[in-house]
Amino acid sequence: MSADVRKDLAAIFDASVRRVDPYMMLKDRMSVSGDTLSVKTDGETLTWDLSRYARILVLGAGKATAKMALAVEEVLAGRISEGVIAVKAGHTESLKKIRMICAGHPVPDAGSVEAGRTIAELCRGADERTLILNLISGGGSALLSFPYAWKDDEGEHSLTLEDKQAATKALLACGANIQEINCIRKHLSGIKGGRLAQLSQPADCVNLILSDVVGDRLDSIASGLAVPDNTSYAEAMRLIKKFDIAAKLPALALRVLQLGEAGKLPETPKKGDPVFSKVKNILIGSNYGALLAAERTARELGYNTIVLSSEITGEAREAARFYIGIARDAAKHELAVKKPACVIAGGETTVTLRGSGKGGRNQEMALSFLSEIEANPEGSTGIWFLAASTDGNDGPTDAAGAFADLDVLAAGKKAGLSLQEYLAANDSYHFFDKIGFLCKTGPTNTNVCDVQLTIIK
Repeated sequence: MSADVRKDLAAIFDASVRRVDPYMMLKDRMSVSGDTLSVKTDGETLTWDLSRYARILVLGAGKATAKMALAVEEVLAGRISEGVIAVKAGHTESLKKIRMICAGHPVPDAGSVEAGRTIAELCRGADERTLILNLISGGGSALLSFPYAWKDDEGEHSLTLEDKQAATKALLACGANIQEINCIRKHLSGIKGGRLAQLSQPADCVNLILSDVVGDRLDSIASGLAVPDNTSYAEAMRLIKKFDIAAKLPALALRVLQLGEAGKLPETPKKGDPVFSKVKNILIGSNYGALLAAERTARELGYNTIVLSSEITGEAREAARFYIGIARDAAKHELAVKKPACVIAGGETTVTLRGSGKGGRNQEMALSFLSEIEANPEGSTGIWFLAASTDGNDGPTDAAGAFADLDVLAAGKKAGLSLQEYLAANDSYHFFDKIGFLCKTGPTNTNVCDVQLTIIK
């Protein structure tokens, strides 16, 4: 039975990913009739007269951006003047007009800087007769890097790629959530936090956005490239103190934040700034849509369903305890949902690194779920769990996530693996890899946070 249930979990997860395929969503929402470009939103259809523009630029960054670009190339059918997007290696498509630059994720690399500088230069060359289409999806914060530069009485200064890499590593390891991480990243960048909108003036700037952020906050997706920023240098410094990472930041990066807090550097553009007068941000997909697709497929497979939330955050280990508590109540009392049941949730958790192992937040969650099973195996009978990332890459690994149930626990014990040792080392990937219970989908070329599924029979 366990193998069959894991097949159901994989099928339900696969359905959630297919529902948020960027290519299909953009093809459904975008069309051109004559010289009119139309984009459907949830409440209206927006239009642009393409005859007004001498140039159409397609720019962007993210794990899902290549599929978005493929759809845009087909819709605009030869009208694109030039295009550049930053994508993660493996998350690519065969494009005709739009250039792809493979860049680093979750830590930026030389490709990230090349993409940032190229896109910034194209934006600087835009004028009133330019239409910029930005294709933005999760991962854009690392894939597009334009280190902050400034002038003062002592001369010209600029952060380096190495500065950005060290700062990113410190932020990813400290347990901060994505909004907190991006608050700091925005203020170390010359293109994030609305600064892409500054660079794009006076062109019309249309941003098509796929959300990988809990709550779909546009100012956090890819660090809010063309969205008013409601954070500040002062808030960034508060976060540095909160997570006690000042000593882990490069001196020049910390200096930028201190100068900004002192009012000696210009803030990121805020709501009401005229740089946003010709900017339109359009959300085309989110985690919520993925969860609804998961629910439909689970019902088709014969399960009663409940969708808990698309906004689960916090430590991955704590989320695991929450999910198994719900599962045990459903197994014992049929609380919230009757058996056979599929409990569905999504969001994006965090991991505070304590060891030097390999893994991602979903693998960490599955290993913690397994730890709860180990602590009470009798109360975990008839419970199966899958936590996976919709982009197919959970953390810096080739796995989307992992499965957890009594058979997985037994396989670990048979292999002589100490679950608690792997958990202490944050080495979830190697635990599940050694016993064959990773969930591997390959790059999906979409990205709308994570999906967690629990089946109770």
